[in-house]
Amino acid sequence: MIITMILIFVLGYLCIALEHKLRIDKAAIALLMCGALWTVLSLLGNDAQIGTQLIEQLGDTSEILFFLIGAMTIVELIDRHGGFHVITDHIKTRNKRKLLWLLSIITFFMSAVLDNMTTTIIMIMLLRRMISGQKERWIFA
Repeated sequence: MIITMILIFVLGYLCIALEHKLRIDKAAIALLMCGALWTVLSLLGNDAQIGTQLIEQLGDTSEILFFLIGAMTIVELIDRHGGFHVITDHIKTRNKRKLLWLLSIITFFMSAVLDNMTTTIIMIMLLRRMISGQKERWIFA
């Protein structure tokens, strides 16, 4: 059973690493890998508590997904109604070093008020508004 699970994990990790060549999203591969690992564990493992463990893990994963869906919805609504213009209109510098420091300071104070995931989503939306080039956005992110 352990060898089968290790093989599934290594194969899944290899598929994630080769995402661009396979043209399959890594999230889909990770979900399939997770499902295969739980299936092998539940079928070949002789654990009486497997049902409880599976429900607990699915509950934890669902909490994170529901939180992210809610946070992304709120951020998208703020963006649709121009809420990020309050911040982007006040940033006048085009010096990349100053911009990076300014965004870092904004992120620091936002993360004190909001949780880290919501702050990350907001800062990525700000970067999309302020920096048009994808390679530059990657550097800033």
